[in-house]
Amino acid sequence: MSKSHGCFSSQDSAMDVASARGISSHPPYYSKPICSSQSSLIRIPINKGCCFGRVSSLSASLHAAPRGETRRTVGVQCSIRCDPFKVHNKNSRRLSDMARTITVRSDLSGAATPESTYPEPEIKLSSRLRGICFCINAAVSAIVLIVLMIIGHPFVLLFDRYRRKFHHFVAKLWASISIYPFYKIDIQGLENLPSSDTPCVYVSNHQSFLDIYTLLSLGQSYKFISKTGIFVIPVIGWAMSMMGVVPLKRMDPRSQVDCLKRCMELVKKGASVFFFPEGTRSKDGRLGPFKKGAFTVAAKTGVPVVPITLMGTGKIMPTGSEGILNHGSVRVIIHKPIHGSKADVLCEEARNKIAESMNLLS
Repeated sequence: MSKSHGCFSSQDSAMDVASARGISSHPPYYSKPICSSQSSLIRIPINKGCCFGRVSSLSASLHAAPRGETRRTVGVQCSIRCDPFKVHNKNSRRLSDMARTITVRSDLSGAATPESTYPEPEIKLSSRLRGICFCINAAVSAIVLIVLMIIGHPFVLLFDRYRRKFHHFVAKLWASISIYPFYKIDIQGLENLPSSDTPCVYVSNHQSFLDIYTLLSLGQSYKFISKTGIFVIPVIGWAMSMMGVVPLKRMDPRSQVDCLKRCMELVKKGASVFFFPEGTRSKDGRLGPFKKGAFTVAAKTGVPVVPITLMGTGKIMPTGSEGILNHGSVRVIIHKPIHGSKADVLCEEARNKIAESMNLLS
């Protein structure tokens, strides 16, 4: 298995190899193992003069990445431990009372996990330029349109405190201006959208930062759930506050309870709320497990759940690459409303509808 070179004869050499572990399990995201590694312990007795050993037994099988992609491997560790031994020269034949071994250990740590080895698409210059233009367009239009929100806000609080249709109209205008020059949206099932006066719980898969722009362009008056950190961003945070977006601290259980209570209050007052039941954006485009908070709100208030499928936003602006904007189009599928009084049943049925449409479109 291995070969060692030094100044001792083959009859004096011995080698004990102990395999510590082998990595053979890979996530389903990869079609075949990307990297296999072994941690080997090699013992080489030294019976001659000072020598050096070279180990050629470590095998790391890195499969070639698909064309147009590069793979990155991190977490490689290599350590050499030498036990004390006494060197013998030609004039001395005394044997050492100490252990005379050289131990070599090599580990490829986490080489088969998606966190350490994964495909990275090449980013084209045109995508970077499109991303810069998109950010500039969205920022300029937001600065201009926030003035309309500020002027109309006192009237919104006075006549439409809960639905805030005027603010959502301005938000739709902003989203349409931001995305229209860069990608097109194909919407199916518009007839399944309830009227803006009908309170509902909307749910959707979450693939990209562009999901918010795409959903705002539908023109429905629903309250998103957003993490509190975004509210401190100038202009964007101000607009979110005036629209009545519900804040949430993800790791705070009390904040989660308050968020659900606030959503129930809004629904009872005639407003609609929007949830991403996965809780975060998908990194590989696959549909994750759904949390039951949104469906609990629907079950306790007796309003329907409207599932929505989004496809294409993750390819145009992948998660973690918000500075780029690839070419592509987005498809939105609005499913028929689901009625029920059990959160578990609503959750399963909504997820199945979204999953089926994603499988058909993929």
